[in-house]
Amino acid sequence: MRGPFGDWLPEVVVFHPTCFEDAQAIVQAVRELQTVLVHAGAMPRQEAQRLIDFVAGGVVAIDGQAECLDEFTFVFAPDIVAITRDSSAAR
Repeated sequence: MRGPFGDWLPEVVVFHPTCFEDAQAIVQAVRELQTVLVHAGAMPRQEAQRLIDFVAGGVVAIDGQAECLDEFTFVFAPDIVAITRDSSAAR
């Protein structure tokens, strides 16, 4: 399907991972030029940290970017998507 951005249609995919094995699918989605919102709050804290670390490393390796929204929620995007944060937002 051809959209207003040529052959690429912007898409945001929401993941609620329940185990570390979900990390590969998240990185693959970013490789496929999807912006991914990950909420890992349903996972044990240490496993969630491991998943986020793995995904962040994979996304950076493919020149993507990451943004932490809160303790368990992150946005990962390919390099063709700009992530900007409201300057008044607390980090």
